[in-house]
Amino acid sequence: MAIWNKLRSELDRAGRAASEAIDEGKLRLDVFRARQLVDRAAQALGYAVYRSRTGLEPVDETALVRLTEAVQEREREVAALEERIRQATKRGGSDDAASSSEQPPAATPDDASTADREPSPPAT
Repeated sequence: MAIWNKLRSELDRAGRAASEAIDEGKLRLDVFRARQLVDRAAQALGYAVYRSRTGLEPVDETALVRLTEAVQEREREVAALEERIRQATKRGGSDDAASSSEQPPAATPDDASTADREPSPPAT
């Protein structure tokens, strides 16, 4: 019976790890979507500033303030979600794995040798 208890505890542990990974993936997706909202709000602000500077539309200060506040609010949402991810990775003990996956891969000798060469001219 001890082997079944050990198997059950290992399966439970694996299930918890999978659940935490899924939750972290959902949070990362939420961060991606929130960043898209920041980009859209910043784009709308940029268009409003452009139109007012080029004289296409009169300056609407209330719209500029509203759009600026929208960008700030979306940035706060992104920061809050990123903090939740940091807390989740600390709690899950996979903080090292998450930070190492975000780093670029080390350059290989082939990468260095091709970077020094000039590109070959296109064939005509």
